[in-house]
Amino acid sequence: MRTSLFSRRTIRQGAMSAVGSAKMKLMFGCCVLLTLIALASRTTSYGGWKQYAVYPRGSSLPRKGYTLLINTWKRNDLLKQSISHYASCPGLDSIHIVWSEPNPPSESLINFLNHVIKLNSKDGWKVELRFDINKEDSLNNRFKEIKDLKSDVVFSIDDDIIFPCATVEFAFSVWQSAPDTMVGFVPRIHWVDKSKNGQDAFIYSGWWSVWWTGTYSMILSKAAFFHKKYLSTYTYEMPSSIREYVTKNRNCEDIAMSFLVANATGAPPIWVKGSIFEIGSSGISSLGGHTERRSECVNRFVAEYGGMPLVSTSVKAVDSRFCWFW
Repeated sequence: MRTSLFSRRTIRQGAMSAVGSAKMKLMFGCCVLLTLIALASRTTSYGGWKQYAVYPRGSSLPRKGYTLLINTWKRNDLLKQSISHYASCPGLDSIHIVWSEPNPPSESLINFLNHVIKLNSKDGWKVELRFDINKEDSLNNRFKEIKDLKSDVVFSIDDDIIFPCATVEFAFSVWQSAPDTMVGFVPRIHWVDKSKNGQDAFIYSGWWSVWWTGTYSMILSKAAFFHKKYLSTYTYEMPSSIREYVTKNRNCEDIAMSFLVANATGAPPIWVKGSIFEIGSSGISSLGGHTERRSECVNRFVAEYGGMPLVSTSVKAVDSRFCWFW
């Protein structure tokens, strides 16, 4: 009798163990299947990175999108690469190329860019291309007022960095939720200079400080959305001494724009998560003494504004549709 009861218990336990094992295998199989489906849904795009088809042309995306405001200087190969990529982004309304070279753009360059844009135009979506010619070579040119812009927002970008279109579209949607602030991909931070014994002195700090602390107070205009009204403010209302300083030192126009927007809003910018694909060589940030020169700019601008307008924050906008971990 005892032997029979023990046998039945053993059989029952074995059956329960088998059912539990089967459930575990089923759950594991489902996880693997979902992973494969997610990976298969990704499409390969320009340069080999993964891109997501979020807003196809003809979808519910508002017709009035953004203007690509791209700064370039004697790098037609990089300009061609950048325009060829961004011309396919669904929210793009127009392209304005800030041109400060002594010679006007060549006919072959204009024809190439128009051809690329035409190839990427679908469903009646026509993207306007225009070169904004400047006689003077100044970094302030990238923020000159453009009176006949088709859109209310500009996506300011350098010619040597590229973001996937889906990432740009997400940043555009973030800007739409906060249209008075700067929204972008390259954060920087300022610190109080404690070595100055209580004086109002500050230090500009780069990416590694942002990465270490998770805090930032600036979004560099090399990759940022902001309202077109700030072009007019920069050109006509910002202290002329700041524009003169930028022209003379060939630096810090991006910090000047961060100061301008922060002073107008009293609010911090918004950092959007996004991978940067660099297609050109290193710029002035790779030169010796870069941090010191940038710190000098910060302190000069603080003096011009009569105080520090920059606001620090730790907020980061992330597209939850493509995040695996929370």
